[in-house]
Amino acid sequence: MTSNRPYLIRAIYEWIIDNDMTPHLMVDVEHPSAIVPMEFAENGRIVLNVAPQAVHGFQIGNDLIRFSARFGGQPFSIELAPQAVIGLFARENGQGMLFPDEEPTEDEAADADAASGGEDVAGDDDSKKPSRPNLRVIK
Repeated sequence: MTSNRPYLIRAIYEWIIDNDMTPHLMVDVEHPSAIVPMEFAENGRIVLNVAPQAVHGFQIGNDLIRFSARFGGQPFSIELAPQAVIGLFARENGQGMLFPDEEPTEDEAADADAASGGEDVAGDDDSKKPSRPNLRVIK
């Protein structure tokens, strides 16, 4: 089956907007698909205000999230795969959802295996367990 993440992102985004709140995306800036302003990232993450009045051309597709926004007064085009989204929440009350790490698709797994030379190191099972994202309140 395809990933349910883009569908959940769209649904939670609409839910936050319908409740007159401000949606924010938390993004893994180290994800290969993430094109974000790195100078605003902290600890490998960036939080993006994706309210309709804060962005232009906001699109959530099954394979790509795309919009433009201003950072430090300068326009920047953002592109990222839904898999780069760690969570989506309302700024005002923190309501939203964190997404679990997804297992890579067969194509992604094959690419990673080819990049590592196809070698499997014995006793390396613990390093394959994904770490859980954690949120913290920033005031």
